[in-house]
Amino acid sequence: MHHIVLLHIWLLGVPDPLRARAVRDDGQSTAEYALVVLGAAGVAMLLVAWATKTDRVTRLLNSVLDGVLSKVG
Repeated sequence: MHHIVLLHIWLLGVPDPLRARAVRDDGQSTAEYALVVLGAAGVAMLLVAWATKTDRVTRLLNSVLDGVLSKVG
């Protein structure tokens, strides 16, 4: 059992090419996440701009609340 533990500890100390590659790709992943967040913010801005020009969102929320209140009360 002792030899297995030592082997495991030794293997953890050996540089892993896949682990080293993952470390190098961290910056790329961060940039991809940033682009996704920027895209989501752009879509949200378009949705807010559309919602402020129409009364559809207000009508939708009123109908949902009226439906809930009619079932509760």
